[in-house]
Amino acid sequence: MNDDKILRARLIDLANKSYQNNIYTYTNFLSLGEMSILEECKSDISFSSYEIFEHEGNLERRMVRFGNEALLGYLEPWPIKVIKVEPLAEKFAEKLTHRDFLGAIMNLGIERNILGDIFVKDEKRAYIYCVDSIADYIHDELSKIRHTNVKCLIMNVDDEACINDLKPTLVDVQCIVAAPRFDAVVAAVTKVSRNEAHNLFRSGKISKNGMICENNSDKLKEGDIFSVRGYGKYIFKGITATTKKGRTMIKLQQYK
Repeated sequence: MNDDKILRARLIDLANKSYQNNIYTYTNFLSLGEMSILEECKSDISFSSYEIFEHEGNLERRMVRFGNEALLGYLEPWPIKVIKVEPLAEKFAEKLTHRDFLGAIMNLGIERNILGDIFVKDEKRAYIYCVDSIADYIHDELSKIRHTNVKCLIMNVDDEACINDLKPTLVDVQCIVAAPRFDAVVAAVTKVSRNEAHNLFRSGKISKNGMICENNSDKLKEGDIFSVRGYGKYIFKGITATTKKGRTMIKLQQYK
């Protein structure tokens, strides 16, 4: 059985357990590709409701919960924590990347699917989503990122401080494209040719609204959120004007 079939069977099993036992059931953190599998098996789990964990609308790795308050008669918190990792002595801290933080955590023997997104701030500190059962272990064992000694703080996802720290900064971007097609928009924000943009679609590096998108001729709607791996994440805000030469001016907001 390949990985896609295993995940599909797992999702159906979680939906069944929630429905039959009147309890909430949860996946681990799902990648963009795995979220596409969830979309594909909607008809198989239509008997059970599910929710997707969102936090400030800026996540790519997301947890799915089967069951809801209306059906089960109670609500329970998501089994997710955020760990804030920062240098013990900031003046001695190196510049650190997403790869540095992820590598240090993986070296603790932790599987990737129990870790969510990692947001690096000012190249020194990071906020790491994780399954709550592993939070204490990371807190106690993660003491160094490369050569920088660090300290950890466990935060609840619904704490005001956590929400404020993770609120994204959005920067307005204006682009002129030949046509309001998805591939033209991707080519504009990445500054690559349309052929190179098509390759990004074919290689699964483009996502829209949390799902991998391979349809380069798709048209974006106002409010669509899309990512180009290696180039950034954007909100499509719509068409603002048409130039005298018939080209289209669009507005985006880029996550920073």
